[in-house]
Amino acid sequence: MEQSGKIIVIGTPATARSACASVLALGSGAPAIVGCVLLGPARRADGADLPVPMLGGLDRLASIAESSGAREALVSLPLAATELIEQVRASLRGLRMTERFLPTTSDVLAFEPATFTSLRPELDLAALIGREPRPVDRSRVDALIGGKRVLITGAGGSIGSELARFCAGSGATELVLVDRSENSLFEIDRQMRERFPDVARRTVLHDVVNADATRAVVSEASPDLVFHAAAHKHVPMMEEHPAAAIENNVLGTVSIADASIEAGVERVVLVSTDKAVHPTSIMGATKQLAERYIRSRNRVGSRTVFGLVRFGNVLGSACSVLPIWSAQLAAGGPITITDPEMTRYFMTIPEAASLVVQAASLLEHHADASSSDVFVLDMGAPVRIGSLVDRFLQAHGVRGVWPGDCEDTDVSMPSVEILVTGHRPGEKMHEELAHQGERLGETGVDGILAWSGPSQDPNKVDLMIRELMSVRDMNGPERVLEVLRRHAPVVMVGGPESGRVVAA
Repeated sequence: MEQSGKIIVIGTPATARSACASVLALGSGAPAIVGCVLLGPARRADGADLPVPMLGGLDRLASIAESSGAREALVSLPLAATELIEQVRASLRGLRMTERFLPTTSDVLAFEPATFTSLRPELDLAALIGREPRPVDRSRVDALIGGKRVLITGAGGSIGSELARFCAGSGATELVLVDRSENSLFEIDRQMRERFPDVARRTVLHDVVNADATRAVVSEASPDLVFHAAAHKHVPMMEEHPAAAIENNVLGTVSIADASIEAGVERVVLVSTDKAVHPTSIMGATKQLAERYIRSRNRVGSRTVFGLVRFGNVLGSACSVLPIWSAQLAAGGPITITDPEMTRYFMTIPEAASLVVQAASLLEHHADASSSDVFVLDMGAPVRIGSLVDRFLQAHGVRGVWPGDCEDTDVSMPSVEILVTGHRPGEKMHEELAHQGERLGETGVDGILAWSGPSQDPNKVDLMIRELMSVRDMNGPERVLEVLRRHAPVVMVGGPESGRVVAA
């Protein structure tokens, strides 16, 4: 917390009293407590022995914040009071106030440290990435999705599941949720059943790499739109498994694209990545080849229109930095980062999903082979990883201790060690969203840029796919990389420090 700031303490009489005492014990370095908002069956007498004024209940929070100028709240409630915690958080979100959560002593003693990952404050993601999320053109989205059947591959993943929720909320008549992970598919189905009970849905436990079965799935579902979000995404892991990257990222895309053409799907959108631009990794190279295949399927007069959407890192997605850092912080540290000077483009999961759907709407007027089929999400300026981790820790009221920092006797704020681990195989220092020569133009949708360049030669792309299919089952990487080398412009195995260039 900023030492010069004002805060409001929110809790039961007992927890608020304890929280106030903890803050006041910090002395001159503590933020100023405006007063307490008491919850539960509180009476004015309950706040009689508080060391600060009792300001009222949660219904008065807006007026208290306005009159006092406080923009932060220290919330201390029992972990079991889940509904009350959510009620407080909803109120704080509505007022755009920052939350700091202080667990009660009994909860700290009763639960394992990992339990408290769920108690982290509602992070202001806009503050973390340094910009506000892009607005959604609801009329455009509703016109595209309303009354349509939508099939989503990778539906249990972070982007796939958000696409499912977004489409359900935009009037889709039926959702076909496809994923090869049983647990992920079960969870998104459960969420959809509870949140959107009136939207028809089907779950299909299926791997899109199986071309024959994929044709059957798409033919039976007969969707109007397909969002292809299934992919291997972890860069270092794919360095060790190039054949698996080709199988899933490229041949899975071939399978769903061909099945969509046969079924007469109206629009197919590939969810791609900035790592496909000048790739230095196996994952990035395979996503670039998937992009080529998607673009090569756009034919004049074809019923099915293809497009792809490129964006960078998604905050809060599975196995991304925020969940990892949250778990590390809950365990007492250290917080690990690869390189503080590394930069990445970031956006939130809802923002990414909404812009993917809006990009799909732009395909409606691009039905010939020379039209725009590459859409790039404008993610603002890239974020320095060192700055991101500092903002993350500050949001939790924790000070990061970097390697080489002098010993600090300031105990007014808890601290955690930051450990710099170095580059991982295949990682870039700085990502790019467009190739050199891709001149991106405005689309009329805020946050989406488009490129219409020379179309891909279908014959050359088909030859590429046949060669990739010939190595799909190989365990040894040499032959796999040899074929990949012929088609990907640049691939570096082992990261920028290794110098092991396998294609150029």
